[in-house]
Amino acid sequence: MRKAIVVGGGIGGLTAAIGLHGIGWEVTVLERAPELTAAGAGISLWPNALRSLETLDIHLGTLQEQSSGGLHDRDGRRITRWDAEAFRRHHGRPLAAIHRADLIGALRDALPAGLVRTGTEVTGLDDLDADVIVAADGIHSGVRKQLWPRHPEPVYSGSTAFRAVTALPRAAELSTSWDDGAEIGVIPLHDGRVYWWASYVAEAGIRHEDPKSFLKERFGGWHAPIPELIDATTPETLLHHDLYLLGTPLPSYVKGRVALLGDAAHAMPPFLGQGGCQAIEDAVVLAAALSTTEDIDAALKSYDEQRRPRSQAVVKASVQAGKVGPQLRNPLAVAVRNGVFRLLPGALTARIGAGVSGWTPPVPRRPAPPRTP
Repeated sequence: MRKAIVVGGGIGGLTAAIGLHGIGWEVTVLERAPELTAAGAGISLWPNALRSLETLDIHLGTLQEQSSGGLHDRDGRRITRWDAEAFRRHHGRPLAAIHRADLIGALRDALPAGLVRTGTEVTGLDDLDADVIVAADGIHSGVRKQLWPRHPEPVYSGSTAFRAVTALPRAAELSTSWDDGAEIGVIPLHDGRVYWWASYVAEAGIRHEDPKSFLKERFGGWHAPIPELIDATTPETLLHHDLYLLGTPLPSYVKGRVALLGDAAHAMPPFLGQGGCQAIEDAVVLAAALSTTEDIDAALKSYDEQRRPRSQAVVKASVQAGKVGPQLRNPLAVAVRNGVFRLLPGALTARIGAGVSGWTPPVPRRPAPPRTP
């Protein structure tokens, strides 16, 4: 039986393990954290990710399909309307959201017990005995540094972000709101709570002694329910991260028998909501490539040829989406942008992003069941 070691037990690493286990490989996941947990925030899953998960027979019971919402300015004036039904008709799947902890839990539960070893840090590759090593160890990947020691480090996107999951006394709808150099997003989750984030242009490394007070001062004048969300959020649940990306594309996602996946290969800013989705795509393509040939080198070459152009194009599109969206600061340019968006019909806005979310995954070939006498 072929063996794979997956370095990293996040979304991409666990999905890769599920895919490889499904094609009959012996898989071990090495995660340096003492337990599999996820930051207390949500994640949006676009149709490309949902199709990929379905391909691996992963079904998420706590997934929340998003109903109609829209894009607004800070005062609540609608810039565009988002039509959920038109989106689903055009993309073939809804836009959905899930708490990251629920997603990690579902992926973990889809694997047999004992495959994931927590509290295990990989400091070198020479001691890993496997036919394939999958590096899914995040934006600051130690494996990437070992394989490409001279490759430039991740770069700051120019924006920092707060995230939280909060309960509100009344239902909230899907929304994104823009102001000069800032954005606040609101995504309902299945249990009535709301995942929300606030990103804004700032210097890297700045932290606040009282983050909640800072957010109330910075965003308290925005439209409802944004002030309510901030008030309802407990300070200890607020997450604050500067947003980085792998600014210089890798020349390959493969070196020898090692394949990079997810943020380790193509970390991107979150302005298209595709970071986790692209990691899930990687996992499906890797499993499909390794299921179609006995030649591992050829399979890894195919994985690189399929994933590198697409994921690096999504990185570029994410950067561009930030520049024309939440990172745009010139008031005149903001007014022009909002005016142009207001002229777009709902049917057209439902088609935005189809080149990314319309992707169809390959189907890994599962081994034939053993014959019964």
